[in-house]
Amino acid sequence: MSTKLSALNNLQQRLIVGVLGAALFIGGIILSEWTFFILFLGLTVLGTLEFYRLAATAGIKANKVYGTLLAAGIFIAVFLFEQADAPTELLYLFLPALFLVFVLELYRKQAQPFTNIAFTLLGVLYIAVPFSLLQQLGYLQGEYRWQPVLGLLLLIWSSDTGAYIAGKNFGKNKLFERISPGKTWEGWIGGTILTLVVGWVLSMFFLDLELYQWLGVASIVSVFGVLGDLVESLLKRSLGVKDSGTLLPGHGGILDRFDSLVMAIPFIVAFLKIF
Repeated sequence: MSTKLSALNNLQQRLIVGVLGAALFIGGIILSEWTFFILFLGLTVLGTLEFYRLAATAGIKANKVYGTLLAAGIFIAVFLFEQADAPTELLYLFLPALFLVFVLELYRKQAQPFTNIAFTLLGVLYIAVPFSLLQQLGYLQGEYRWQPVLGLLLLIWSSDTGAYIAGKNFGKNKLFERISPGKTWEGWIGGTILTLVVGWVLSMFFLDLELYQWLGVASIVSVFGVLGDLVESLLKRSLGVKDSGTLLPGHGGILDRFDSLVMAIPFIVAFLKIF
């Protein structure tokens, strides 16, 4: 399959992988809380490993084994907590687990130990925490509901699509040229308009959230989704790489595809929990 995909041009690869990926995620989110769990646990593990591989290109030797186990453990613990299968006290175990990274570095005998520690914890914060928080959207009603999760993904995809179309046809003024020369203000405006329209449409069919909540989530995606893309571009530029990985032909890696999502999730959860 990968050999056949590599023979296609970039646009064809993007279309095929995009359609297959969308079908996988939509099916996994809707089918049950367990398919949702498996899907995003896999994404958490793969994304964390990808982050550590990126760091390694700059000679940073993060503790990828412990960091990945910690990331997976946080995701699993939050899921069990939401399922009411585990006591809330379980989450407190991750406080000493985080600081154990410092102790383990004593025995690794690597250069730049505190840089390694920082990137080990950064991988958990950047990848595992947002995907773990995503479960909060699925359990806003106390039991698993797929509408908020799928709706968020649809808004992310709408933002990307609107920005691409508007930027390609009308883009002239650079949004943040120092970090991402291809992004324009016109693209951002187009993405924002389409995202707000889709948020309004979702409010008529996905009734788990009210209109003001969908529009609020759409607004957050429009702002922090783009900032998430810029942050990931900043990370890649600082490490001197073009794509975060090659797992998704035509799209790059996990971080390339989900950078908007990981940045937007904490703000969305805070918004929905407070308002």
